[in-house]
Amino acid sequence: MTALGLDFGTTNTVIAMPDTKSSNAGVTHSLRFESIAGETDTMRTCLSFMRDRQPAAPLLTEAGAAAIRTLIDHPGECRFLQSIKTYAASPIFKETAVHGRRHSFADLMTVFLRKLMNYAGDNWPTDVSRVVAGRPVRFAGIGADESLALERYNEALSRFGFPEIRFVLEPVAAAWYFAERLTSDANVLVADFGGGTTDYSIIRFSKTAGKLAAEPLSHSGVGVAGDMFDYRLIDNVVSPMIGKGSQYRSFGKLLDVPSNYYASFGRWSQLSIFKTTRDFTDLKSLTRDAIEPDKLELFIDLIENDEGYPLYEAVSATKRALSDAEEAEFFFAPLGRNSRTTVRRADFEGWIGAELVQMEEALDEGIAASGLQAGDIDKVFLTGGSSFVPAVRRIFENRFDRTRIETGGELLSIAHGLALIGAGDDFPKEL
Repeated sequence: MTALGLDFGTTNTVIAMPDTKSSNAGVTHSLRFESIAGETDTMRTCLSFMRDRQPAAPLLTEAGAAAIRTLIDHPGECRFLQSIKTYAASPIFKETAVHGRRHSFADLMTVFLRKLMNYAGDNWPTDVSRVVAGRPVRFAGIGADESLALERYNEALSRFGFPEIRFVLEPVAAAWYFAERLTSDANVLVADFGGGTTDYSIIRFSKTAGKLAAEPLSHSGVGVAGDMFDYRLIDNVVSPMIGKGSQYRSFGKLLDVPSNYYASFGRWSQLSIFKTTRDFTDLKSLTRDAIEPDKLELFIDLIENDEGYPLYEAVSATKRALSDAEEAEFFFAPLGRNSRTTVRRADFEGWIGAELVQMEEALDEGIAASGLQAGDIDKVFLTGGSSFVPAVRRIFENRFDRTRIETGGELLSIAHGLALIGAGDDFPKEL
């Protein structure tokens, strides 16, 4: 039996499988993918679509870093989609037009996974008997429909003819990855910080005759995570540099520049789409009457030169630096010398305060539902990029002794946990 663990993430996707060359049943490895952007075992969850010169030919697609490169190399010609997972549970999202061709969520997920198969080449196993896919505790989005999301996942995966498809909560999979290190029975809390969701699971692990058993005690989660942290930095550091909060004259009155122009910063890829909209045309016309036209001109230049991706890379670098220092520098050359500014960790933590409260409330909900007290939890495993944010870590350090808290496998733990679960005969039961 060959089992694949599929971590289809908001930001990154990883596929893992048991290592058949190892005599140890607990060894797994990630599939590696080779594209025009190089070789990697972690794929950005995004797609690019280009028209072929032949009218009836299929669209030319790339995924991951190759899709980002296509967007940068072909501004205005490329249709780019990222964070596909955030649409999975949306009853509002039915389909989207891509160069005149309709694509449902299942279509997009299928295209993405097929590209990963192509990039894996000979490394893709030919005898896959089971796919274990991760799913969040709470899907992101307003009015998220869990059953609809799983139906869409299943529709996409069924197109590949896999004999068996199973779904496991992402923090449960991360817990399974972590539990391989346990030397004794333990109550384990896993906190998984993804791009779009924060998920918690509390599981009681035990080993009998070397066999691992798991009893889920509770799950909880909330639809905010690392992507929203990035947005808060953009909104408070970058947007004011390009005119947010400034004014323009209209019929003798001073009016605020519409804030909806800056909503595109919620997703960097939307910046390339923004320049095709009526809002962008209106923005350009405002420069004649703006009190601070230089700021709006910077905004326009950023859009027209497709600087969205490098901008978000600069923002992410500042966020990571704030995990290690009380202050970090933000600088983005296309915004000019004046964009060089110092960002204080205390300010950043204030900007993400509402999200931290939501994360904290979801954690308390999970602990209460487990029937345990904080002192009854033996191990706390934090995984995902936002686990390095000091304000996030303090949520746990305020409840648990620091010696119980561990981190690791920030990008790989879920996929490898799914592969471990898939290799066995006993699936963890749901609550």
